[in-house]
Amino acid sequence: MPSDKSKLAQLSPFELKDELIKLASSVENRLMLNAGRGNPNFLATIPRHGFWRLGLFAMREAERSFTYLPEGVGGFPRLAGIEDRFEIYYREHATTPGMRFLARCVSYVRDQLGLDASQFLYEMCEGILACNYPVPDRMLKLSEQIVARYIREEMIGAHPFVGHFDLFATEGGTAAMTYIFNTLRENRLLGPGDTIALGLPIFTPYIEIPELNDYQLKTVHIEADPANGWQYSKAEIDKLRDPAVKAFFLVNPSNPPSVKMSEESLAQIAEIAKARPDLIILTDDVYGTFADDFTSLFAIAPHNTILVYSYSKYFGATGWRLGVIATHEDNVLDRAIAALPEKTKKELDKRYASITTDPRGLKFIDRLVADSRTVALNHTAGLSTPQQVQMVLFSLFSLMDTEQDYKAAMKRLIRSRERALYREIGITPERDANEVGYYTLLDLEILGAKAYGKPFVEWLLKSVNPSELLFELAKESGVVLLPGRGFGAQHPSGRVSLANLNETDYEKIGRAARGLIERYHAKFLKKKSGK
Repeated sequence: MPSDKSKLAQLSPFELKDELIKLASSVENRLMLNAGRGNPNFLATIPRHGFWRLGLFAMREAERSFTYLPEGVGGFPRLAGIEDRFEIYYREHATTPGMRFLARCVSYVRDQLGLDASQFLYEMCEGILACNYPVPDRMLKLSEQIVARYIREEMIGAHPFVGHFDLFATEGGTAAMTYIFNTLRENRLLGPGDTIALGLPIFTPYIEIPELNDYQLKTVHIEADPANGWQYSKAEIDKLRDPAVKAFFLVNPSNPPSVKMSEESLAQIAEIAKARPDLIILTDDVYGTFADDFTSLFAIAPHNTILVYSYSKYFGATGWRLGVIATHEDNVLDRAIAALPEKTKKELDKRYASITTDPRGLKFIDRLVADSRTVALNHTAGLSTPQQVQMVLFSLFSLMDTEQDYKAAMKRLIRSRERALYREIGITPERDANEVGYYTLLDLEILGAKAYGKPFVEWLLKSVNPSELLFELAKESGVVLLPGRGFGAQHPSGRVSLANLNETDYEKIGRAARGLIERYHAKFLKKKSGK
C-alpha cells in the first residue's frame, strides 16, 4: 500500500483511482477489475449507424458542387430539392445499416414534430459536414427544438409545464458545470463568502469547485439518509428556507447512491422555491433516463431551476461530450441580474458591450454562451456541429422508441449486474421503487452488520481506516472501487459502477468484497478470544 495515506486521502476519488489501479495491476497475469468509473461498456448502435449513413449522404450533397475541379473540392449542401434527393438515396441504400432509421427520423420530424423536412435535412447535412460555424451559437435552430422535445419527454414527462425553455448545447455535463459556475460568478449572482447548499452524496466536483480560490463559497450540506433509502428528510430540505442560502446544487438521481428523489421531497422543494423565488437550483439529471417514471426538479420548479443533462451514460457516449443546459424563459437568474445594483449593471454592460447593443437584455443563458468563450470570442462560440447532429439522432432514436425497448434493455442490464454482485456478497438488497441502479454503494457498516453483527462493525471501524480497505481490496483482489466519502457519503463505503463491466465481473467483485469482510471477521474473532 502507498506509504503516505494521509496525502492520498486529500485526493479527489477520481485521482485516487489511479493509485488504486496501480495496486490492482501490480500482480502479473491477474485481471484488474475497475468498477470505479461510470463509463458504460454498452452503447446505442442504431443512432450511430444513422450518423455514418447521414455522413455519406451529406458527402454526396457536397460533391454536387465544384465537380469541374479534379482536386477533391466540394461545396455546401443545397436546400432546393434535398428531400427528393434523400428519398432517392434511401431507395438505393434501404437495406444498409442506419438507412431505415434515418428515413424514420425524417418522417418523424415532418409528421410528428411538424418541422420542415427539407430544412431538417439541410441542417443535418451542413452540421455533419462541419462546413460552417454553429449558427445560432447557443444551438442549431431545429436541433434545439428536437432536443427540447427529448428533454421534455424524459425530464418533464406528463407533469404540467407552462411556457418554453431555452437550451445551450455544451461539451458534456462537465462543461455545463464549468460554464454555470463561471457565469454565476461573472454576473455577481454568487460571490466569495456566499452560501450554497449541496445535496449529498453528490458528484465530487460539485464539492470541490466551490472551495477553489476562483469561488470561495461556503457550503451547507443537505444530507440524504441511507437508512431512509437515501432520501432527504424534511428537516434537511428545510435548510433551504434560510435566505442566506443563495443556491442549491444536486444530482438527481444521486451519485453514487443512484436513487431518484421522492415525490414528497420534490413537492417540498417546489413549495420552498415558490416561497423563495430568489433561490437558484441546479439539478444535474444525467441518470434520470435510467429511472422509472422520472420527474426532474426542472419540471416541478422550472422558474428557479437550471437543468443539466448529458447524453454520455444513457447512450454510451462519454467520448462524444454531449450535454445541454436548460433554463425556463422566465427564470430567477434573469430576474436577479435585472435587480443588481446600478454600479454592477454598468460593469456588466461593459463586459458584454462588444456582442450586443442591449447588454441588459442579454439573457443568462446567452451570457453562458458568451462567457464560455471569454466574451471576446463569442462569434466562434457553440458546440461543434457534428456533435449536435449526433445529439439530435440520439434524441430522435429515443423519441421514436415509443415502447421504450432500449430503455428497458438498459435497466435490465444494470439491474442484472446488481443482483449478481449482491448474490456473491451473500445478501439480498432491499428493492426500492426510487432506486436506479447505475451505481451502488457497498456500505461497510451495513454489509458488516448484516454478515456478522454490530460489535464486529464497531471494532472494524475503530481498527481500520475505510480507505485502507479499498487499497487492500485492490492489492489482494485486483478490484478498484472509489471511496464513497469522496462524494460526501458519511458512511465508510465503496462506489461500484454497475455500467462498465460484465455480469461475471460483478460476481468476482462480490466474492472479493465478501472475502475481505471474512478476513477481518477472522481477525476480530482472534482479537476477541485473546489469541
